[in-house]
Amino acid sequence: MFDLGMTEMLVVGVVALIVVGPKDLPVMFRRVGQFVGKAKGMAREFSSAMNDAADQSGVRDVTQGLNTSLKAATNPIGTAMDGVKEAASSITDLDPDSETGKLAAKRAEDVKRIQAGTARAAAERKAREAAEAMAKAEELEATLQESLAAKKADT
Repeated sequence: MFDLGMTEMLVVGVVALIVVGPKDLPVMFRRVGQFVGKAKGMAREFSSAMNDAADQSGVRDVTQGLNTSLKAATNPIGTAMDGVKEAASSITDLDPDSETGKLAAKRAEDVKRIQAGTARAAAERKAREAAEAMAKAEELEATLQESLAAKKADT
């Protein structure tokens, strides 16, 4: 609040010690602390009263409108994209009883069927590849066993 550094505080403390004396110094600091606390409380009270008055008079609505227009002036592309998003969201909100809503529901169902079929085909392909890999591994193991048996027979 007063932007006092450590050295300034030390100087104030030494001067207060000399002027007031060591006996009355704690009492003076307590009273100064109480005064500062009361001043802060009054400032808080005043600030909240001013905010309440601004809310009641509609000043906040005006400042929000100014903020919106300022945002539009500083970022026109972002503001335009916000408008596009709002328009797109109103288009996607369909009445389920309308023909468009029924068609959208049918398409969503078709998408789920396609996804399920694709997942099933992928699982079957992976299972087939795993079976082929196992058969290949067993074949290689059998060939290895035969070569080891042939080497044992030669020695």
